[in-house]
Amino acid sequence: METKFQTLITGLQHIGIPTNDMKKTVAFYQTLGFQVALQTVNEAADERVTFLRMGYIVLEVYENKKAAMASGALDHIAFNVTDIEAVFQLAKEQGFPMLDAEIQFLPFWEQGVRFFTVKGPNEEKVEFSQYL
Repeated sequence: METKFQTLITGLQHIGIPTNDMKKTVAFYQTLGFQVALQTVNEAADERVTFLRMGYIVLEVYENKKAAMASGALDHIAFNVTDIEAVFQLAKEQGFPMLDAEIQFLPFWEQGVRFFTVKGPNEEKVEFSQYL
């Protein structure tokens, strides 16, 4: 059964991993074969951010000095979408617990990304993100 979301989600965009030690984390994933695709700063959160890519897998590692350092400590999964406004409306119609009251913007990648986050059934954060 195809849903409206399936027509707008094109795949997994990235997996968000908080860290207390950016250098150690990047070195670990580079050992696995990941390459740095982008390094930047999320000024609003005062966090250094590194995107690592291997094939179609992208990890967003951000140094927040608050990583849980426990099993199950991944922060979020992000789905790539083609129309962030349409997905935002669908999420509200479905009654998803919205963690963002409106669509957000970060100046990552070439032209930035627009995104919002909802809470999943297991308290996980699920982000919907569109590259601009």
